[in-house]
Amino acid sequence: MPIATVNPANGETLRTFDALGAQEIEHRIATADAAFRQYRTTDFDERARLLNHAADLLEKEQDDIARTMTTEMGKPLPAARAEAAKCVKAMRWYARHAAELLADERPSDADARDSGADRAYVRYRPLGVVLAVMPWNFPLWQVVRFAAPALMAGNVGLLKHASNVPQTALYLGDLFHRAGFPKGCFQTLLVGSGEVESILRDPRVAAATLTGSEPAGRSVAAVAGDEVKKTVLELGGSDPYIVMASADIERAVSTAVTARVQNNGQSCIAAKRFIAHSDVYDTFVDRFTTRMAALKVGDPMDESTEVGPLASEQGRATLEELVDDAVHRGATVLCGGERPKDLDRGWYYAPTVLMGVTAEMRIHREETFGPVATVYRVDSIDEAVQLANDTPFGLSSNVWTRDDAEVDRFVRDLDAGGVFVNGMTASHPALPFGGVKRSGYGRELAGHGIREFCNITTVWHGAEPDES
Repeated sequence: MPIATVNPANGETLRTFDALGAQEIEHRIATADAAFRQYRTTDFDERARLLNHAADLLEKEQDDIARTMTTEMGKPLPAARAEAAKCVKAMRWYARHAAELLADERPSDADARDSGADRAYVRYRPLGVVLAVMPWNFPLWQVVRFAAPALMAGNVGLLKHASNVPQTALYLGDLFHRAGFPKGCFQTLLVGSGEVESILRDPRVAAATLTGSEPAGRSVAAVAGDEVKKTVLELGGSDPYIVMASADIERAVSTAVTARVQNNGQSCIAAKRFIAHSDVYDTFVDRFTTRMAALKVGDPMDESTEVGPLASEQGRATLEELVDDAVHRGATVLCGGERPKDLDRGWYYAPTVLMGVTAEMRIHREETFGPVATVYRVDSIDEAVQLANDTPFGLSSNVWTRDDAEVDRFVRDLDAGGVFVNGMTASHPALPFGGVKRSGYGRELAGHGIREFCNITTVWHGAEPDES
């Protein structure tokens, strides 16, 4: 795939970039390795000063970088601005909390003595150079939610971003440089996916994090496993959105629309499978379909647009294949199911609701990356849990109920890294984020995320002999 900015709203190639050669890649890895040896000795106050400066710069420049993101991958401009603001928030949160999150941990005096120690503690030390392989769908946020905790922990980063968001990738490298981070602390590598293995195998690279597709995750995990290097993977999702009989239906419907079409439906944590109890199924589906059909699809630079184009022509083709397969096998299209007739340029797809989806349809098991929802009817909480878990993925989940016993059951039994009750899944710096099953492993954000790329070091001091 060429490294290029291609506007998904009209298919126009705006800029192309040459990939880095082997000599330049070697230079940048060497620079990162040297930077780590110095940067790891800085204290939390200095790291926080630098990260807060980066946040200040991004806050001032959020309108410009929002336009760059929208141009490169098609998200509506207001959503791009919100993404930039979220990055600022995360930077400041980690600058404020990192010292506390990575403070030495001490066992009780009794446990220390029982180990034979005069004193003992756990210290979190940085691992080194971390390779980040990042996706295009949240091209700023996905990187910052790795970079902010990694830099505050004393690590340094190499970013291999998606090839269709090169200007956003270059902006990120420049942002941390202008903020004053020492040379080599955070570098953007404009390289193709074929270079990832050799970079990860380099002995100066200590670990890797990847957000992306399941095949990409498998590839990186296999290489890292062979090299015995730590990885964190956040892969696909097919999140259930369960609406039980006691739910506030109006809120559940309005939130469901946002949960499905956020980022033009291209989000791992977007709700994709809508499971409604038979007592409220007809009402929920009717209202949900009406609102999905009424969404404004169009130019993502238009402030009133609610759904922009898909990020790539191939992405739209894949989505069309999933819908066509479902319809061929008997699913019913309640709305959408086609390209908008009034948008003949760009990679648009109409918000779509499918009913009658069955297990033999591809869309039942594969992730839908676009504004397509499937709806299911269940007669009990047992059926809801079983259907929700009938997926290879386990990223997050959404449940709507006012019954506390049902909440307890969902929290206990749903196979997911998150259970969001009476709301939609969202990430926040203070809450850990990640999944189970084929959605990956490890966690980002919160204290769990900042500790992922730390050497958890036991420090033991023997007791002095009693000379009395």
